[in-house]
Order: sequence, then C-alpha cells, then structure tokens
Amino acid sequence: MRNVLYSFLVLGLLFSCGPKEGQQDLGASEFQTALTAESKAQILDVRTADEFQGGHIEGAINADISTPLVFAQIASKLAKDNTVFVYCLSGARSASAAGMLKEMGFKSIVNLTGGMLAWQSANLPVATGEAKPAGSAGLTEATFAEKIKGKPMVIIDYNATWCGPCKQLSPILKEWVKAQNGKVELIEIDVDENQELAKAKKIEAIPYLEMYKNGVKTWSSVGLIGKEELDKSLRD
Repeated sequence: MRNVLYSFLVLGLLFSCGPKEGQQDLGASEFQTALTAESKAQILDVRTADEFQGGHIEGAINADISTPLVFAQIASKLAKDNTVFVYCLSGARSASAAGMLKEMGFKSIVNLTGGMLAWQSANLPVATGEAKPAGSAGLTEATFAEKIKGKPMVIIDYNATWCGPCKQLSPILKEWVKAQNGKVELIEIDVDENQELAKAKKIEAIPYLEMYKNGVKTWSSVGLIGKEELDKSLRD
C-alpha cells in the first residue's frame, strides 16, 4: 500500500512540474518567475525589429506580429509541446499573438500583461541590441519637464503607431483641444520612441493621458475616453 501511495505522489509531482495547458496572463514578476522555472522555455518578442533592438528579454526570439506570415513562419519552428512565453510593449499585440499560437496548436502559452512597459517598470533585466540601446532614445524626465515648463495647461497623449485605441482617441482629443480655444495645449508622445520616459512614469498601458497645470500634474487617465471625461480633467 505504501508503494502504491508513493507511486501516486511521484506521478503527481511530475504532472505539477510540467507546463500548464492553455493561456496564462501574468504580470511582470510572475512572468519572470514562471520563465525561470521553465527549463524548456521559448520566448517570443512580437514587436518590430527596431523595438527589439531597443531592449528585450534575454533569450527572446523576435517575431513581428505586424507581419503575420513572418510571425507564423518563425513560430512554426518552435516546439508545440513546450511553453511559449510571449510579450510586446504593452500587452495588446502579444494577446493577439497568443490567439494565433493557440490556433497553431501550441498547448501552453504565457502572455506578459503590460508587456515591456511593465517589465521595465518592475526594474527587471533587459538585454539590448547594437542599434538602439535601451533607454537611450527620446525624452527623459528632465527634458520632459523642460517641454512643459511655463505652459499654463497641457494635456499629454502617450501613444504608439500600432495602438488601435490610440488611433480612435486621437481625433476625439484633437477636437476637444480645439474646442478649448487655446486654453489647452496638446503634446503627443510616442512611447516606442521615448522608452526612458515611459519607464520613469511607469506607463504600463496606452493610450495614457496626463493633464498638467503650470507644471503640476492634476489628472491622468488610461484607455479610450470621451468628451465628458476630458471636460472633467479641466475641473480637477
């Protein structure tokens, strides 16, 4: 009887240590823990080549999701029985990639919620390429402060060219700013081109908006919003 119980215990340990089937969405710290624990981990960075060179997770393979055929070609070379860890800048593209990986027959997929923005915010290690070392491009906190210095009221739109909700928000935001008759200035900041600033501000999702009055932040908002919420930012 003791031998039978021991056999069941061993089998239980073996199964619990194996990759979990289906998709898991994990935050930065949990993602790193799972990655470290997985001996046969496969890591896919689904951003562009320029983004990848600017800073990526050590051991990642670049498979740009914006060119689905190339992505599928690279992903097809991975082992479908081993866990695939997937990430992008903020989590939107990697969520799409996870769906494609499921359709391709991958059994265990771990998606990094918040993407590299969350990873860098948690001060986790970043490997860099030769073309664009991480954190070297774009605005810093100091240059950002200079940019808004002396301006009575500024709304900052943090966005990216690939971000669908950002594209939806842009015309709403521009129309709203125009209706303020010069009282509010709009500054648009691409987080891909200003990764050091995005990390310093701990931006984990876009679109992200901030309102500054005489250099002091008075309001912020994450996600797609309408005119009513923008009007509220003036009252705050």
